This record gives sequence, structure tokens and C-alpha cells, in this order.
Amino acid sequence: MIASQSSSPNSSASSNAPVPEWREKLRDGTSVLIRPISAADVDIEREFIEQLSPQSRRYRFLGEIATPGSALLDRLTHPDPGHEAAFIALVADGAHKREIGVARFSADKDDRSCECAVAVADEWQGKGLASLLMRHLIEIARQRGYGRMYSIDARANEGMHELAEFLGFERRADPDDATQVVYSLRL
Repeated sequence: MIASQSSSPNSSASSNAPVPEWREKLRDGTSVLIRPISAADVDIEREFIEQLSPQSRRYRFLGEIATPGSALLDRLTHPDPGHEAAFIALVADGAHKREIGVARFSADKDDRSCECAVAVADEWQGKGLASLLMRHLIEIARQRGYGRMYSIDARANEGMHELAEFLGFERRADPDDATQVVYSLRL
């Protein structure tokens, strides 16, 4: 169960309009800002990825990654607004904001379905942040007219299994890789 009493979008969402921002409360009462990622977020995105545990990075990228290169950071912080959406969750850290989670989707070539991914900083897991991020991402995908959202994940990723089940995704084995599963949600 997530606590999101203060959810309120600031603008409408479509591929041609600004994407909304939300102020949310996590289960522990912490206030977070969820907003679109932008080109100005390269440094906080790098820091976020570098501070994930090796296992969390492996689950997010389905492989080993220590420090993201500039090409990856450029791709992650410059989503194509016509085919992608990406939200980051921020908390106050002194005078600065710190990224504690990210969720994104990218449309398939057919523009009828989209692949999603979510990652939450290890110390912020279990507080409802992944659910909040994914609910906003799912809503934007619905508003843009996608019929299906899916995620390819490591079979061993129990956190993703629980999240996907909670959000109503169906699970099936990945026909191309026995170590992975595919979660799918009709939108």
C-alpha cells in the first residue's frame, strides 16, 4: 500500500505538452518530488547510478556497470518526448536535491507498446517509491495511447516480481533467455 495523498499533476500530459510534476509522500512520510528527467540531470543521474549497489545496477541494466559513460548518460537524460518518458524522484539533501529513483519507458517501433524500467536507491527501497514512479509512468503511457507496457527483468529480481504483481503485470518466461522474465501490463 502506498501513501500518496498529496498527488496533484501540475500540467496535462501528451507527447506534445509538458509532462506533469508531483509532490508525493512515501510510506514513511518523506516528501519527494517526481518530475521529468532533463539534460540538466546528467550529474545527479551519474551519482544515482554509481551509488546503487552492484546487484541493483545489475538488475537495472541486466548486466555489469560501475560508472555510466557519457553516451549512456546522454541517452538517459535526453528522452525523446514523442516516444519516451522518464521521471526522477528527488529529495532534499541540504541545499541540493538528490535523485533517489527513476522510472522510464521507451516505445517500440510499432508505437503500440512500450518497454519500462525502474530503479530505486537501495536505502529507499521498500517505502513505496517504485510503485509511485510506476503508477505515474503507467498513466502517461495510457494518456499517450500505448496498449501494452512491458519489462524484461532478471528472474532472480524478487523486488521487481513483487512490484509487477502489485501493479497487475502478468509474468512469463523470456523465450530468448532462461535467466530472464517478461512482465506485461495491458493499458
